[in-house]
Amino acid sequence: MTFPTKPLNQKAYGSIGHLPNSRLGPGDHRVPDGQAKICCVKTRDKHDRIIVQEKLDGSCVAVALLDGVLVALGRAGHPAISSRYEQHRLFDQWVRMHEDRFRAVLREGERIVGEWLALAHGTKYDLSEREPFGAFDIMTGSTRLVFDEFTARVQGVFETPHLLHDGGPVTVEAALARHETLRWPGEELEGVVYRLERKGEVELLAKYVRPDKIDGKYLSDISGQPEVWNWRPNW
Repeated sequence: MTFPTKPLNQKAYGSIGHLPNSRLGPGDHRVPDGQAKICCVKTRDKHDRIIVQEKLDGSCVAVALLDGVLVALGRAGHPAISSRYEQHRLFDQWVRMHEDRFRAVLREGERIVGEWLALAHGTKYDLSEREPFGAFDIMTGSTRLVFDEFTARVQGVFETPHLLHDGGPVTVEAALARHETLRWPGEELEGVVYRLERKGEVELLAKYVRPDKIDGKYLSDISGQPEVWNWRPNW
């Protein structure tokens, strides 16, 4: 089956707002102060649930189940196989090799979103005992599965970023301290991602990125040096 250049008619994944003191890149934005306070200082009531996971540093990708066919996508929503970048074409091949696993977690019209870590961007990872894909969301349109349902779907099928906190508000400093001991093996931490759930819905995502983090410092078009791969296939 041939798919259009943008099968979802939207991005596979949107941008996440930053918490205070997080490093902003070009085009990034901060979450409103009130939302940051709910995540880090004081929730509104017992219905607010704050979930924090480690932030992985790679290329955001997705796999959608559309009309019974699995389609590997880049973040912008274009088929990965059509990318000019080798890392995305490798992702498409990896999806083909693990098609049964994707079909085990996806329902028609859904997509699973994660970080593709094959090529080092701003952080090197040791993937000798890890897969190059870390899943963090299942979505339909702009709606996310709540954390518990997502976890139940992917458990035992795909690896995910470490869970650092689940409950009430938590400061970034406390989340990062936890992250020091719970992390994918690699260099320094990139940051953390907050998820605010309320009454069975995902209300907000927010992130914190280390202020001294250098985006894409290992990418050849930025560093001027050869590409650095965390993982290459031996097919």
